[in-house]
Amino acid sequence: MTGNANFKYNDVAILSIEAVDAPEIVTSEDIDARLAPFYERTETRPGLLESLAGITQRRQWPEGVSFTDAAAMAGEKAIVAAGIDRSRIGLMVDTSVCRARLEPSSAVSVHDELGLPSTCMNFDLSNACLGFMNGIHLAGSLLENGQLDYVLIVDGEGTREIHENTIARLLDESSTADDLFSNFATLTLGSGAAAMVLGRHSENPGSHRVMGGYFRAATVHQDLCVGSLENMRTDTRGLLEAGTELVKRSWDEIDDNERWRHDMKFYVLHQVSQVHTQAVIDTLGIDSDRVPRTFPDYGNIGPAAVPVTLAALQTSLTPGDGVLLAGIGSGLNSSFIELQW
Repeated sequence: MTGNANFKYNDVAILSIEAVDAPEIVTSEDIDARLAPFYERTETRPGLLESLAGITQRRQWPEGVSFTDAAAMAGEKAIVAAGIDRSRIGLMVDTSVCRARLEPSSAVSVHDELGLPSTCMNFDLSNACLGFMNGIHLAGSLLENGQLDYVLIVDGEGTREIHENTIARLLDESSTADDLFSNFATLTLGSGAAAMVLGRHSENPGSHRVMGGYFRAATVHQDLCVGSLENMRTDTRGLLEAGTELVKRSWDEIDDNERWRHDMKFYVLHQVSQVHTQAVIDTLGIDSDRVPRTFPDYGNIGPAAVPVTLAALQTSLTPGDGVLLAGIGSGLNSSFIELQW
């Protein structure tokens, strides 16, 4: 099947993929301890974050480290790892969900921190948890038609503020057990940063090809997860059911699905929870052993989750290995992108 949402590239590649860990670890037991008065008052039980979501811990940035600081740290690592002159970067895209302001863009702060040239275009690209994958698609299209030499994609996510707001809201005497479940997904969120440099495969020996992929939308489900730094309200069951339905419907439309089901060395799924991960594995019929999990130690890092997982995986890859990136983002949107290492 062909169409606007399907794409293939002949000469696009990843030069580097790097992640930066937020240094402060917050365990699920830590959160449960803070919520003890809520559990006692509402007669609900602790432990669901670990037993249901499978998340043992997540990370936070220290006070004073901004979302753009985190994105810039990852961007610097990616530029150094790529071994290119930053003056040749023609576009820098910040795909972070988290942002401290409406304007100017977060990208301008990252651009300044990284000392990128005035000839480097920069802007934010936001699409919930799929932003980084949209960034790869955009970068590939601009590289393929020769407009740019190199593109830098960055993402920095932080959860300190939303976690504090959510815990305070649950500890309020007016909160109920229902509030725990509508805010449950918020407490699975984690902090982290990632960045990627892309260029043309023919000009960068040892780079890793971006082969192509597709996007699909089911925007009728836009109200299942709505969030800000103050609050995120999620219909977790509805999101799971609608997300897996979208994945199955779109997967069944794609001609490459049988090859993707069998020929990939790894499947890098957006990291949400053990329930969501297993649902996608079952829906696609892929080998669970080829799906690396980072959510137990990092939680859901939003659009940084796929590149953080890929960065951790790269030492296990050899030239020619197939990797399929896959994600579902609030809205709903889904995406698959094939890599050849």
